[in-house]
Amino acid sequence: MRIISWNVNGIRAVYKRGFLKWLRESKADIVCLQETKAWPEQLEPELVNPKGYFSYFNSAQKKGYAGLAVYTKEKPIKIETKTGLKRFDEEGRILKLEYSNFILINLYLPHGGRQKENMVYKLKSYDELLKYFKKINKKKVILVGDFNVAHQEIDLARPKDNKNNTMFTSEERKRIDKIIEIDFIDTFRKFHKEPGNYTWWPYYRNARQRNLGWRIDYIFTNKALTLELKKAFILKDIKSSDHCPIGVEISKGKH
Repeated sequence: MRIISWNVNGIRAVYKRGFLKWLRESKADIVCLQETKAWPEQLEPELVNPKGYFSYFNSAQKKGYAGLAVYTKEKPIKIETKTGLKRFDEEGRILKLEYSNFILINLYLPHGGRQKENMVYKLKSYDELLKYFKKINKKKVILVGDFNVAHQEIDLARPKDNKNNTMFTSEERKRIDKIIEIDFIDTFRKFHKEPGNYTWWPYYRNARQRNLGWRIDYIFTNKALTLELKKAFILKDIKSSDHCPIGVEISKGKH
């Protein structure tokens, strides 16, 4: 089973850059998108119902903001789009798909704000989600998405310059620690220990060409799935967004 996650920074924008061709060629069983910035009724019919996939959306109440989508070859048993956290839910930041043998949760965590004006909201969102992750941890669980935090110094090009900046404060990094403490693993780091692997690059100063990036997109699996992980990867050459896709492959036949 091949799962890919991608913050597209506008699904209509990547559609114009060949998203459906990429989707066909990705050979993914499930594709999770973040920051879709659109309601389904604003999309081309072939984006809402691409050949070979069931599609599910959770859009923000505010047009052109946040939002999630999932394309899946296998139809899930149940879909959920609420956490009980009012602002988080209104912004379309969670899309949970329950299958017969595992749960997939697509997430788009708040940024926190350049001046940290939304940091309290961001940290509260993490804390509420952590309670929920603990409850479902007995099942096989996959968490995917844009977590808007670089976990360790290895996860960004300039850690010393950013140690007090949003996405790399100690408070934010501790939230990723807590996900790992409740028996989830960072799938990419299970297979790749080397630096220089990033998933997001600022648009300014040729940051992408210079690889001055951050790894803020993750796929976490809990211990019930760890032995079934085959590989994890970053598709850094896909450049339709300021983020690139990431993915995992999980053994078939066990789901």
